[in-house]
Amino acid sequence: MLIRIQPAPFELAALLDGFGAGAGAIVTFSGIVRDDTGQMVALELEHYPGMTEKSVTAIAEQAQARWNLTDLAVIHRYGRLSVGEAIMCVATAARHRAEAFEAAEYLMDYLKSRAPFWKREIGPDGPGDWVEAKAADEDALNRWD
Repeated sequence: MLIRIQPAPFELAALLDGFGAGAGAIVTFSGIVRDDTGQMVALELEHYPGMTEKSVTAIAEQAQARWNLTDLAVIHRYGRLSVGEAIMCVATAARHRAEAFEAAEYLMDYLKSRAPFWKREIGPDGPGDWVEAKAADEDALNRWD
């Protein structure tokens, strides 16, 4: 299991080198900073070191046990990220594709709604408001209960 909370960009190909050896399925997902308003230049992410890693590791351990994963990786960035940059990556490996897909979705839903990151949009005139949680993201996570 690999969990990284980092400011630096990551290389998906490097992450997958040797990942999931012996698995029947590997699923990857990369999240990209997007601009839904047409006014965003970047996204600023803050986190509390130690707490964030502990929280993400705990949910990753739950996913690994629930879907019997043979390998798992979560990388999430923080700091100032420009529109179009990769913000996070989830990779899951399992004997069967359904397990790998479901675990990846579960992890993505958790990271979107519950991981302790604070996000603020940066526009052409500087920082804007902090991004608030969306009900749809909570609903996506609640489906796993």
